[in-house]
Amino acid sequence: MKRVILVQLLVFAVFASLAQIYQFRGPARDGKFPESGLLKEWPEAGPELLLDYEGIGDGWSSVISNGNYIYASGRIDSMDYLTCIDFKGTKKWQVAYGKAWQGSFPNTRSTPTIEGDRIYIVSGMGELVCLNAETGAVNWKINVDKDYEADWHVWGVAESPLIVDEKVICSPAGEQTTFVAFDKITGKEIWKSPSTDGQRSYVSPILHTLNGKKYILGASASDFFIVDPENGEIKTAYKYFDPSKWTWQPKGMIWANSPVAKGNMIFLSIGYDYPAKMLRVNDDVSAIEEVYTDSLMDNHHHGLIEHEGYLYGSYWIHNNMGSWACLDWNTGEVMYNEKWHSKGEMVFADGMLYVYIEKTGHVGLVKPDPAGFEVVSSFKVDKGSGPHWSHPCIFDGKLFMRHGDVLMVYDLNNRDN
Repeated sequence: MKRVILVQLLVFAVFASLAQIYQFRGPARDGKFPESGLLKEWPEAGPELLLDYEGIGDGWSSVISNGNYIYASGRIDSMDYLTCIDFKGTKKWQVAYGKAWQGSFPNTRSTPTIEGDRIYIVSGMGELVCLNAETGAVNWKINVDKDYEADWHVWGVAESPLIVDEKVICSPAGEQTTFVAFDKITGKEIWKSPSTDGQRSYVSPILHTLNGKKYILGASASDFFIVDPENGEIKTAYKYFDPSKWTWQPKGMIWANSPVAKGNMIFLSIGYDYPAKMLRVNDDVSAIEEVYTDSLMDNHHHGLIEHEGYLYGSYWIHNNMGSWACLDWNTGEVMYNEKWHSKGEMVFADGMLYVYIEKTGHVGLVKPDPAGFEVVSSFKVDKGSGPHWSHPCIFDGKLFMRHGDVLMVYDLNNRDN
């Protein structure tokens, strides 16, 4: 009997470790969704709207689905809520998981991370919470930013938790630490990295392989870090903050974009007419060098896509305006620079780019071609209110969008296949 129980526990552990993760900007957090059989052209009115649901709370976080339910975070009054609905539009539960940011731009920005029957999310005040995906019950909760004395920038917390093996990662930069890893089942601290005396950024860290080993790529408001997920050691760092170029906030920048990584090259960009940087990491991950500086692709907080050796995205002109560009990944050569409404979010699936204009709500289906910005089809989101800042999510042939208090699900499946 003991042997049977041991085998069952081992099998459970293996399946738990292999559970698919549903998270901000896709499985690898690079904006790429591994879908196929999607429409290459939309009807004039856009793809079929399968579902719209009002009442998720105000927010700019992404809508996430694990195929069973749809999850969205949003602010209602002074609290951040997580809402679970089914594909018929019926609310299964809605749970307050932490205090919303009370200062400027208080709406929810943290996107839930789902693994198996657990959901991880960070409130606007820095409370890391693990909930049951089926019931919404809180498994555990840690006030990370308070307990680890994070030094907030102007707009609180926008991080989406990162899962690495048995750990969930949070980045409450300040005088006590920069990154902390918790046991994803119990919430117990596993390690905390040294303090780098930087403010908290709005960056969601990513996991990337360098020279055959996985590393965490994350940031404070001033520095980029490469961290060993096994023990929290900061392997190397790069000072992105230049106080001579960013004089109006002396401790750090408004940095919201996750790094874009391919091989040993990493692209950093923050908007505000601040120079973007292409970096190269050496083989033993002990040093970083600058490859080139780019003055065009200062992507704001909308995400960039690397595809077949080119970098695609929008760039900042001012807070309400931007255009679209493509760079050669290796050299920084500008392949095109074109206007379509304004700047906005960008994701990728099944060989196509999906763009979402922050100012007008236009959604475009774009060919990833360095020869030019070709919009194949488009439609406009006319539900909800406020800026269109939520990054789209694509899963199971569906496009998940949100605008303010409303989520929408569109059918992208090509029925002719």
